Amino acid sequence: AAPGGSHRRANDDMPFNRNVEIGRVALCNLKADARYGKLLVIVDIVDMNRVLVAAPGVKRDVISLRRVAITDMKVDVERKCDEAALAAAWKSADVEGSWAKSAWGKKIARQNARANLTDFERFKVALARTKRSALIKKALAA
Repeated sequence: AAPGGSHRRANDDMPFNRNVEIGRVALCNLKADARYGKLLVIVDIVDMNRVLVAAPGVKRDVISLRRVAITDMKVDVERKCDEAALAAAWKSADVEGSWAKSAWGKKIARQNARANLTDFERFKVALARTKRSALIKKALAA
């Protein structure tokens, strides 16, 4: 055991990969917020509970860490960078593209697509599900 009674060795990796840091991309996850569902970049840390966020097309503002979910993505920006530098770093990191490819981004896109279905489209999905279920049962019975 390590000194002080800890069972972790000094060279063990940290348990968290999603640290609050300058350039970290976060997703606003509070429905009451106007920025809900938008990807934001942390450009400065105000205190233990609040950060300054910005993104292309989103007004720079202080937001509580309770309102955001930290992602694995990181943009290479300086602390308190201007809008032009942030936009250039956002584009070079291809944040939108890598978000669309991530499992988290795909899940949210799928949820939004299902939420925006019309009544007839939901009916077609139910029919397709029934047909698929019948095919699976037939294949398993054989």
